[in-house]
Amino acid sequence: MDTIKFNDIFKSSFLEKTASFSLIDSILGLVVAFFVGLFIYAVYKKTFNGVIYSHSFNISLLIMTMTTALVIMGISSNVLLSLGMVGALSIVRFRTPIKDPMDLVYIFWAIVSGILCGAGFIPLVIIGAVLIGLVLLVFVNKITVENPYLLIVKFEEDYACEEVERIIAAQSKKFALKSKSIMSDVDIETTYEVRVKQNDTKLMDNLTKVPGVKSAVMLSYDGNFTA
Repeated sequence: MDTIKFNDIFKSSFLEKTASFSLIDSILGLVVAFFVGLFIYAVYKKTFNGVIYSHSFNISLLIMTMTTALVIMGISSNVLLSLGMVGALSIVRFRTPIKDPMDLVYIFWAIVSGILCGAGFIPLVIIGAVLIGLVLLVFVNKITVENPYLLIVKFEEDYACEEVERIIAAQSKKFALKSKSIMSDVDIETTYEVRVKQNDTKLMDNLTKVPGVKSAVMLSYDGNFTA
């Protein structure tokens, strides 16, 4: 029969976990997570080419890296805690829509970096952050991709359509008719996908001078609409 000793009464699992806790490793992991998150913050700000830059989203990438590292440090030494943490996090639902696929890349990058920092793979997360950052800087900023334009022309008479298409064909590299709508008995609205040449403002000026043309609107599409 086991006997309870006097010292067993004052034993605490909390104190035992505190004794096994490495303060230096935890601080080192969080500091590295902070600098890696700061690097992700700088790369995102440098490579952003959308419509409206969100500073709060960029800050969340930094905080996400550190909090992920903190969670991994907490659950790495306790199986029961890790199961409980998975169950607790499974009820969280994120309702914020992600419109740009590149934002998902940065979110995944921040989470993976936090996991590696929390697990203690410091050299791996530093090498990975440098290589991924260089790839993003080169492919997003240096390599230019020709994005198409959506040209919306509204005119009154049907005969103006031939003159509009003639001007578009003469001053664009390639174009394609996407839609044609009859707004009323005489008003017609057409939408073209256009890949313009260098001077696209001259195209708009020539279209508005065509008799019967009421308006001409050009939209650039690169994942977001920009007038």
